[in-house]
Amino acid sequence: MDRRLFWFGLWLAPVLVWSLIAPHDYFTWLLEVAPIFIGLPIAWAVRKKFPLSTLLLGLLWWHCVILIVGGHYTYARVPLGGWAMQWFGWTRNNYDKLAHFAQGFVPAILTREILLRTSPLRDRGDGRPSCWLGFLVVSVGLAFSALYELIECAVAVISGSGAADFLGTQGYVWDTQTDMAMALIGALVAVLLGARVHDRSLLKLSEKTRGVFDH
Repeated sequence: MDRRLFWFGLWLAPVLVWSLIAPHDYFTWLLEVAPIFIGLPIAWAVRKKFPLSTLLLGLLWWHCVILIVGGHYTYARVPLGGWAMQWFGWTRNNYDKLAHFAQGFVPAILTREILLRTSPLRDRGDGRPSCWLGFLVVSVGLAFSALYELIECAVAVISGSGAADFLGTQGYVWDTQTDMAMALIGALVAVLLGARVHDRSLLKLSEKTRGVFDH
C-alpha cells in the first residue's frame, strides 16, 4: 500500500470536515469541491500501476485545500483575499486568481508526469526530454482551464442566479479571460521553474517503486 495516500487523506480530512460546518452555501460548496471527489478516487484506483510522485501528491493536496476553502466561504468571501484587498488596495477579492494559478500549475505537473512516464517525449535521444514536452504540457494546462470555464458557463445557464457565487466574477467583465491567463502563467511556471524539482521527485519515485508500494 502507498502510505503517502493514507497521509494525504488523513491531512485533508480535517480541512474537508471543517468546510462542511456551516459553509456560506452548500450548493456552491458542492460545485467547488466536486473535482476532489473525482480526482482522489482515480488516484487511489491507479495507486499500484501508476503511483504519483511525492511532489505531485503535495501539489494536489495544496490544490484540494484551495478548492475546499473557496467552497466554504465562496471565492469572493475568502478572508485571505479580503485581507489582500486591504493590503494592496484591490477593488475585488482575488483569491480566485490563486485558485486559477493552481489550476494551471498542478495539471501541468500532472500532465508532465504522465507524458514523461508513458510517452516517447521523455527522451529525444540525448537523455533529455523532447522540446515538445513543455509545449504540450502548457497547452493541456490551458485547455483544462478553458474546459473549466465552459463548465462554469453551463452551470450558470442551468442554475441561473444560484451559480453567482460559483462564478465569482464580482462584476469584473474580464474575469473569464484573466482566470485563463492566471492558469496559463501557472502552467508556464510549472514548466520553466518546476521541471528540475519534478525530475528529482520522479527519480525518487522510480527508486521507491521497486517493490516498496506493493507491500
